[in-house]
Amino acid sequence: MSKNPLPKNSDAGGARFAATRWTVVLAAREKASPQVGEALETLCRVYWPPLYAFARREGRTPHDAQDLTQAFFARLLEDDYLRAVAPEKGRFRSFLLVAFKRFMANEWAKACAGKRGGGERHVTFDTALAENGYHAGLRDEASAEKLYERRWALTLLDQAMARLREEFTVAGKARDFDLLKTHLTEPRGETDRAAAALGLSEGAARVAVHRLRRRFREIFREEIAHTVADAAEIDDEVRYLLGVLGG
Repeated sequence: MSKNPLPKNSDAGGARFAATRWTVVLAAREKASPQVGEALETLCRVYWPPLYAFARREGRTPHDAQDLTQAFFARLLEDDYLRAVAPEKGRFRSFLLVAFKRFMANEWAKACAGKRGGGERHVTFDTALAENGYHAGLRDEASAEKLYERRWALTLLDQAMARLREEFTVAGKARDFDLLKTHLTEPRGETDRAAAALGLSEGAARVAVHRLRRRFREIFREEIAHTVADAAEIDDEVRYLLGVLGG
């Protein structure tokens, strides 16, 4: 076995901010573009679980929360809908929640007539998975807004973890990732078991864990970059979301 359990990655410095999905959407929201549509649909497909959780915490049934979220995204993906985006809604997280609240208050009744069909463009998602995530993150004292923020942060972490695992899998090191991944969430401690399983010295295993954590932080920042309008917002968003998870 290779003595370096980490896969090589030519993009270790992070994605170029100018190419992130949300900045593409914001920059071209005044005109129709396949690139804009694809970027927005990807964002919607990834970040719908927090909105589903918000609707559920607001008292909607699983069935109604699914219909409501689907109808909202169908409307969001329509041409010209993004012209209402304002600079103060530069974070995709903030824009989505503001738009979703407005949709729930003003447009849900109209959307009901065409729900689950009508030829609208839909973002497909796994309701069972969303419901499990809703209950897993639910706390008695959590408002719908707080639950939304927590589900948002967890979705970003899930995306980062999935990307990191994919890097290892492509490099033929999926087993290495499975042996090392617990060190991403556990306090710093012994690495002797991972070292033995990987055929490394304990010192080399500690280096591998350090690199794994560093790469995870890089990917997490990249995922956050996809959801803000300015690179200067990334650090604040990282701190905010980590605070949400720790709260």
